[in-house]
Amino acid sequence: MTPARLLLADDHRIVVEGLRAILTPEFDLVGIVDDGRKLVEAAIRLAPEIIVADISMPYLNGLDAISQLKDLGCPSKVVFLTMHKDATYAARALALGASGFVLKHAASTELLEAIRTALSGGVYVTSEIEAGLQELKTRRTVSITSPSLTSRQREVLQLFAEGNSAREVAASLHISPRTAENHKARIMAQLRLETTADLVQYALRHGIIAAD
Repeated sequence: MTPARLLLADDHRIVVEGLRAILTPEFDLVGIVDDGRKLVEAAIRLAPEIIVADISMPYLNGLDAISQLKDLGCPSKVVFLTMHKDATYAARALALGASGFVLKHAASTELLEAIRTALSGGVYVTSEIEAGLQELKTRRTVSITSPSLTSRQREVLQLFAEGNSAREVAASLHISPRTAENHKARIMAQLRLETTADLVQYALRHGIIAAD
């Protein structure tokens, strides 16, 4: 039986090496990427059957990367492997169509099972956050996305929140620095934010960047 094609997205080299040892005996590891934009490009180019992705990644976080892939019609199954124990992250991941949510410290015992479950059409969620997920469903307070922001605006927000200058954001997105500044100003006006610090706090609260 031909092993399933798997794409791995994580920006921590030590983690990647550990995951390689876990995954390669059973799956065809067709690519490893270290940021969200590379994940989108590689998923379209390599057409893996399964993607294992971190949430916290540079340039474009894992959740927004998967959202873009879904908009592009990418059929790959997705399992998130993350340090985030907050059930809100899992709720958003599942709402975006993810098939699995596993905590990194449990990768050696749960990741393979989660991938197999995803490939068979099921959904796997680590037991540590099941209670939190149920509470969120009961309260119905999960925000899946920031409805007032476009995909491009979320990219701009993440880049500025990560500490990049307007010139660096412009170079990254292939736009002019003035356009980058205009994007930032519109984002802050839409979200009623006054300072860059407010922008960073918004990004943290909504899982666009992580508090490392």
